[in-house]
Amino acid sequence: MEDETGHRDRRAADVVVIGGGQAGLSAGHHLKRRGLAGTAGAGLPDGTFVVLDAEERPGGAWQHRWSSLRMSTVNGIFDLPRFPKPPIDPDAASNVAVPAYFAAFERAEGLPIRRPVTVTAVRRADANPAGDLLVDTTEGRWRTRAIINATGTWNTPVLPVYPGQDAFRGRQLHSRDYGRAEDFAGQRVAVIGGGISAIQLLEELSRTTTVLWYTRREPLFREGEFRPEVEGRMAVARVAADVEAGNATGSVVSYTGLAWTPYAVAARERGVLQRRPMFAAIEPGGVREADGSFTPVDVLLWATGFKPHVAHLDPLGLRNDRGGIAMRGTQVAGEPRVHLIGFGPSQSTVGANRAGRDAARAVSVYLGARGPTAGPPASG
Repeated sequence: MEDETGHRDRRAADVVVIGGGQAGLSAGHHLKRRGLAGTAGAGLPDGTFVVLDAEERPGGAWQHRWSSLRMSTVNGIFDLPRFPKPPIDPDAASNVAVPAYFAAFERAEGLPIRRPVTVTAVRRADANPAGDLLVDTTEGRWRTRAIINATGTWNTPVLPVYPGQDAFRGRQLHSRDYGRAEDFAGQRVAVIGGGISAIQLLEELSRTTTVLWYTRREPLFREGEFRPEVEGRMAVARVAADVEAGNATGSVVSYTGLAWTPYAVAARERGVLQRRPMFAAIEPGGVREADGSFTPVDVLLWATGFKPHVAHLDPLGLRNDRGGIAMRGTQVAGEPRVHLIGFGPSQSTVGANRAGRDAARAVSVYLGARGPTAGPPASG
């Protein structure tokens, strides 16, 4: 079978799940429970799905977290569906413990995961609104009836542009590329950002380096205990309202506020939680402060967050003129073939689990309503 561009489809599945982190694993689990079978490619009967993961091994983005991030300090890892976490040492590195848990789930479930496979583009096979979708990847093209996108945010870090940035002689990196505090010993490090990661890094680095903390706005710490059933639900509702309206969502902290976590308290008690207004410019040897003074800096560490990794969906034209994607639950508004999970209100680990379940249910209903595939996929 060839599409209108003349490309021959070499692989096919009724559903392609893009991403093998928590959301993608949840979707795979629930698709399997709804009767879909794993597939390795072309020539198989209806009722099949595949999970395409760009990583070389299980664990999603967790395998890339910095080594000092321990299980005791992460913001909670919700159990994968019907697979409780085993006892985990609170001092265990999260970039080891979480991937090991994910790998055990994959083995137990027998999910059809192909890796490392990067999806480069998703496009419509033709103008039929109920037609197939074409998924271009580093291993070739897949033809599918629906996709569940679970690519998260890790591969799309936000890197602001500031005057003089290219002339800076020191080191610049994003928090995703941070390794160990020891790598910065004796240096002057500017930590830029007002979120959870910025404060974690600020506290850790302050033990061995001189740290300077810059944010665009005055950080607002939430007083009192964070109650998931109250404040958590309110934050999720606000994010959901934004995505339903097609607005681009903000950072997690913009919805929840900052909590007085143990590392935030430790930073405050040691006197390093001293916020500076955002600098006006970057110069070769440091930064020009908002008041015009100069501060020498060796490292610029941008803890400026992430945005959804969905550029491969751009050929579908899902974004509006505000840069957002309007959603109805997990489904892209007006496009029943495309579901986004681990996106918007489902970015938390518990939200990703629920979104995987909801997307699998909705896709199963869509496949049933649409009926059999128009024709068999091409062999080869």
